[in-house]
Amino acid sequence: MKVFTQDILIISTHMRQHAYAPNAEIPLSENATTRSYDPRWAQIAKPFTHPETKSSILQLLTTVIPLAGLWVAMILTVGDAYWVALLLSIPAAAFTVRLFIIQHDCGHHSFFKSPRLNDFVGRLIGVVTLTPHEYWRRSHNTHHATCGNLQKRGIGDVEVLTVAEYTALSKWKRLAYRIYRMPAVILGIGPLYLFVIKYRLPLDLVRKRPALLIGIMGTNLGIAALLMALGFSFGFVDILMVQIPVVLLSSTAGVWLFYVQHQFEYTYWKNKEDWNIHEASVLASSYYDLPQPLRWLSGNIGIHHIHHLSCRIPNYRLGACLAEIPALQKLNRIGLWESLSCLRLALWDEKAQRLISFKSLRRLNLAAA
Repeated sequence: MKVFTQDILIISTHMRQHAYAPNAEIPLSENATTRSYDPRWAQIAKPFTHPETKSSILQLLTTVIPLAGLWVAMILTVGDAYWVALLLSIPAAAFTVRLFIIQHDCGHHSFFKSPRLNDFVGRLIGVVTLTPHEYWRRSHNTHHATCGNLQKRGIGDVEVLTVAEYTALSKWKRLAYRIYRMPAVILGIGPLYLFVIKYRLPLDLVRKRPALLIGIMGTNLGIAALLMALGFSFGFVDILMVQIPVVLLSSTAGVWLFYVQHQFEYTYWKNKEDWNIHEASVLASSYYDLPQPLRWLSGNIGIHHIHHLSCRIPNYRLGACLAEIPALQKLNRIGLWESLSCLRLALWDEKAQRLISFKSLRRLNLAAA
């Protein structure tokens, strides 16, 4: 409870420092400027911030039961028809992502009315998603409180360098950054490192807040106990053959969703003197307009600008909130096929106020020469 209070204080402090005075008398227009923040959006979103217990329980059941059924089907086919188990790993990974979105909402204390129930469910889910709940909640709330601030990068986000920062690097450090931004690393090595290795002992916040180590070790013990129980029941080799493809696919999908939510061309990055938490909350987040059933499986998290507008909105109410704000139905909208082009973007061009690729930087340098 103490950590959660600190999270709220971080965000609320920024909110007070950059407060807007909404004017409800002026009607919202569908033709509102697409790159500006309207303070009335937060007022419209406010009624959607209350979780509905029946909806939360239903979503939890319609996620856990299918995931458990798919896992049982995989363990039954892993020996005689492994190709079937591999095929089943695709929907199993999708439901694992949906389960992670529920944990994500629990981290914001937006899934249930009770903070304690949110944390209890979040901790249990964390054993399945390999994500320590308390640590992740703290780092993710930091991400919300600092999103788009160039001076506060590094916690809960994908590393981004400005053109000036990249140009000032040595040859070998440039190479290291280029390797880091490669799709094979971002979506291949990165997810495995994050969920399988880093989350077992994430030192970035533990050094500052040693108390987080209790929750991290608790999650690790829960994972170990679950693996031991399943291994002795069904065989350790079979368990690994079932779990490895699910972990590979779900972690990659999860990182991809987070990546495209903030790594798009006309996102928002400002120096601290120009940065505003309200503007950043919406302008630095995309509207990833996914088709069904992908929107359902991803828990509407693609409606990310609404989520950052008010992180207390449960995922199952994001769509209804979006329907009430016409301007946000267009702002930062990215379709499924369009999103693939985001992978080439790697550098923030402060002059043009957009993300550019390494190839674009070469063209700019040639033009300048």
